[in-house]
Amino acid sequence: MMEAKELRNRSKEELEEELLKLRKEQFALRMQRATGQQPKPDQFGKVRRNIARVKTVLRQQAGGPGGQTKPETIGGSS
Repeated sequence: MMEAKELRNRSKEELEEELLKLRKEQFALRMQRATGQQPKPDQFGKVRRNIARVKTVLRQQAGGPGGQTKPETIGGSS
């Protein structure tokens, strides 16, 4: 299992490679299920959560929505 702390120390390129690897793993799990093989049911959730972690860290590094930016003050003086 990956932790967000570990992911934050990686470069954008490394994170994008990891995301691609996880997407391929997710696809392989779907194909196994479709062909009648029985992958471990918990693997689907683990891969999905790891994808979400990587995407979250990428978003934080970009400073986009959900990233670690300065909080806006609510109800400022108008």
